[in-house]
Amino acid sequence: ACWAVAIAIVAGLIYTTVTNENYQWPVVFGYFTTQSILDGLVLTLVLTVVSMGLGVLLGLLLAVMRMSHQTPISGLARLYITFFRGTPVLVQLIFWFNIAALYPHISLGIPFTDISTPVDVNAVMTPLTAAIVGLTLNEAAYMAEIIRGGFASVSRGQYEAADSLGMRGFTRLRHVIIPQTMPAIIPATGNQVIGMLKGTSLVSVLGVAELLNSAQSIYARTYQTIPLLIVASLWYLVMTLALSVPQSMIERRFSRSTRRPATVATATKESLL
Repeated sequence: ACWAVAIAIVAGLIYTTVTNENYQWPVVFGYFTTQSILDGLVLTLVLTVVSMGLGVLLGLLLAVMRMSHQTPISGLARLYITFFRGTPVLVQLIFWFNIAALYPHISLGIPFTDISTPVDVNAVMTPLTAAIVGLTLNEAAYMAEIIRGGFASVSRGQYEAADSLGMRGFTRLRHVIIPQTMPAIIPATGNQVIGMLKGTSLVSVLGVAELLNSAQSIYARTYQTIPLLIVASLWYLVMTLALSVPQSMIERRFSRSTRRPATVATATKESLL
């Protein structure tokens, strides 16, 4: 009975989607691979890769700061994470785009010297720059908590064993901690990548010619709103499915590596080979 109901619902949705002329499928297929849409698609991917990559690096730094025993350092990281997770990313994007209203000119130089270079913030903070800055800073706050959760999943005994082998700082982080946190971090990071891909649509409010903005520019001239929104939605769906494949492969790779518990010495030996 459940299968019959499910099949009936799916069949009904397919039937109304195919037969309803208001969807204007010929228009959808006609615009699906136009140059402006493809250019917007490329820019969307660039924004995703750049913002996600920088967000992961900054998130790693914030996670390390957050776990510091120095209260000022951990407090600054906590303040950063609270602010960027507690305010909408759309508001942050608009704020960075208009940051020149607060600081029209800044000087970059060496402290306590006369060596400095004036910077015109209005010229530097272009729509694309504001998009990358806003998406990166917001993503870093979420990645910091994901990475910190991964660090917390490593038992205290692993830290002590690494210390007994003479590992300190970055060496311990690279050979012992990070490999064991990957199974906890990878799935959440994969979800963040997909979220970032779809989140890039928000930068259309800044005038950045990514995928959604490219579709909006076309239907602003042709008034074919629904078909162009379908084009954008289909491309987002294709990219999401494409990203899900490597994510699943990576998850399986790291899940296999954790099925047989390894000691610190074994993990270190394998990482050095």
